[in-house]
Amino acid sequence: MNRLLKLAIVGLVASCGGGGNYSAPRQLDNACAIAAERPAYLRAMRQTERKWGVPVHVQMATMYQESKFIGDARTPHQYALGVIPIGRQSSAFGYSQALDGTWEEYQRNSGNRRAQRDNIRDATDFMGWYMHGSQQQLGLSKSDAASQYLAYHEGRGGFRSGSYRQKSWLMRVAGQVNARSEMYRQQLVACRRA
Repeated sequence: MNRLLKLAIVGLVASCGGGGNYSAPRQLDNACAIAAERPAYLRAMRQTERKWGVPVHVQMATMYQESKFIGDARTPHQYALGVIPIGRQSSAFGYSQALDGTWEEYQRNSGNRRAQRDNIRDATDFMGWYMHGSQQQLGLSKSDAASQYLAYHEGRGGFRSGSYRQKSWLMRVAGQVNARSEMYRQQLVACRRA
């Protein structure tokens, strides 16, 4: 009977979607292929674009940079003396790599206390919410992938103070996010025509 109960619980969890597919799409350099392989991603991003005004291509480029579209992505472990694990670099988790505190703020402000960082709809809504706030507080265009990424990475206070200017590597990454955003934009236009 105990074994039967365990099997029933495993079956129930499996039928509820436990253990989702968090792997990256196969062709990360092709927005049309991502949309075809993971249509739920595109639906979630379009919903976020309608709600918050953040273009799909900006969301895609940011998500690529943050997690490579991996739903349970985490930052690497840190090690003392090169071998003793002492925790992760930060609390960033999920598709959007939202930090614990920022995610909790989003949950409070959005009224969605059940939001999960490893849920694509919640992650894209978070990104839209954050970038909308960056537009309101910092005057950043929602289409400016580089500036939105810098504010996303550094936090709005860090962006306001210009902390990113002393980080040449981060400026380079923001340029890459901007280029990827434009690439995705062009690809999405082309696949809509096809």
